[in-house]
Amino acid sequence: MDSGMRATCTVPEHFLPRKLSKQNLDRFIPNRSAKDFDFANYALTQGSKRNLDEVTSASRKAYMTQLAVVMNQNRTRILAFRNKPKSLLSTNHSDSPHQNPKPVKPRRYIPQNSERVLDAPGLRDDFSLNLLDWGSANVLAIALGDTVYLWDASSGSTSELVTIDEDKGPVTSINWTQDGLDLAVGLDNSEVQLWDCVSNRQVRTLRGGHESRVGSLAWNNHILTTGGMDGKIVNNDVRIRSSIVETYLGHTEEVCGLKWSESGNKLASGGNDNVVHIWDRSLASSKQTRQWLHRFEEHTAAVRALAWCPFQASLLATGGGVGDGKIKFWNTHTGACLNSVETGSQVCSLLWSQNERELLSSHGFTQNQLTLWKYPSISKMAELNGHTSRVLFMAQSPNGCTVASAAGDENLRLWNVFGEPPKTTKKAASKKYPELFSHVNRLR
Repeated sequence: MDSGMRATCTVPEHFLPRKLSKQNLDRFIPNRSAKDFDFANYALTQGSKRNLDEVTSASRKAYMTQLAVVMNQNRTRILAFRNKPKSLLSTNHSDSPHQNPKPVKPRRYIPQNSERVLDAPGLRDDFSLNLLDWGSANVLAIALGDTVYLWDASSGSTSELVTIDEDKGPVTSINWTQDGLDLAVGLDNSEVQLWDCVSNRQVRTLRGGHESRVGSLAWNNHILTTGGMDGKIVNNDVRIRSSIVETYLGHTEEVCGLKWSESGNKLASGGNDNVVHIWDRSLASSKQTRQWLHRFEEHTAAVRALAWCPFQASLLATGGGVGDGKIKFWNTHTGACLNSVETGSQVCSLLWSQNERELLSSHGFTQNQLTLWKYPSISKMAELNGHTSRVLFMAQSPNGCTVASAAGDENLRLWNVFGEPPKTTKKAASKKYPELFSHVNRLR
């Protein structure tokens, strides 16, 4: 009885081979999810009960053969290690070995020192004025006291454009036309002179728009917009004799910042009353005096720094003076403040990069630095030091790469802050902007 029981419970040796002492010395750690317990159970319990040679029926033998084939399909690794799983952090989801991963853009080198320093004796240290501009013809204009100088960035030559009479000056603002050939010069006596810088001659004087000095100017094709200490903003159509066509009333103190959007439909104005206005010229109006589209009163100091974003038409950046020190970003469609960053010092001017999503700000006390910001994270990329007084004015070269900064220390510095210009194929192109006074023989 005992021997019979032992016989029926004995497992055939071809299912459990005997291990030699010098074989399989490595420790085997099974993976339960890789095991097939159902097949293992069949092999141990059913596979040894019947030998195919003992089956007399041919049909039964064929059935058992087919069953063995089906049961053993893909069963070569009953107890097996799994293949190494693919990395969960891999960003390349393609199985193709020839597909290259997306290249990472190298971080751009930003020089910490200015490329060139020019003397600017007599530069007025006045936050409300605008005394520096870089035209599309690559000529930099700067007002030093009663005199306007032109510096040709291509040749490095300097020339004097005009010296204003003492009873009219000093110069309080300058601004190039879009073609870079004509310069508007605002004066302390409320007049504005228009100069043809190719022939170095005065072509017109605008009077009657303001009652005091004209501290800000902005061209919009044939419209010259002027902002005065009287708080008025005036649109002048330089093609007609009676040039004043529109007046914007909203500021209670001096207008120290003016910027037209790229489309020419919206005008941003900042004043010493801590207010920013957005004016929409496309709105039809039968009145000569216009009402603002938006009024922003969140700054707590004068707003001179204004910059329209080149890659998002409705985005405007503004900067507050002493006592505010914030850069704010506005959606000029809705009037919403999108973001605000504390800079810790007076914001004097702002410039967007033409090639990257970056914003450059210039500051006053205490560091008198230029700060480069990444947008939209508003993280600092670099701080440029060199000026010893507040950096009141900034202007950008036509290719968008070099920035000129002028400060109360009477220095003009050139910075390669926005990198190299993008590579473009050289093609003959027609003039983007028509010559401003090409159709007029004489202007009074």
